[in-house]
Amino acid sequence: MNSLIRRDPFEDIFRGFFVRPVELGSQAEAPTLKIDVKESENTYLVHAEIPGVRKEDIHINVDGPVVSIAAERREEKDVKEGGRILRAERYFGKVSRSFQLAQEVDEAQVSAKYADGVLELSLPKKAATQARRITVQ
Repeated sequence: MNSLIRRDPFEDIFRGFFVRPVELGSQAEAPTLKIDVKESENTYLVHAEIPGVRKEDIHINVDGPVVSIAAERREEKDVKEGGRILRAERYFGKVSRSFQLAQEVDEAQVSAKYADGVLELSLPKKAATQARRITVQ
């Protein structure tokens, strides 16, 4: 048996609006590092969103096909006398991300640029070694 429930759209919009408690001073969630990886014939190009971090606080490690990106945002102590923080939504701490590519990266040729909160990595592919056939004599 199907039952039909009738709802007032205005009631749905304002339901609980005035009775919700205001959460003051709650801890912000740790952000995730969002990345885009593009592949061309000879290079992987990575764009990582890391807003609000100084370039000195970004660390990149390449080990064969594995790429690791870590960043740290430090909290600045800027509390004025007589003032108090009511709500803090900015995250301070460390965030990192590792991923594996299909082919090894030439670590000596890696380049990185950081501007406007976006890290751009150029990861040249390591030349694939050809298998060598050995004749038995």
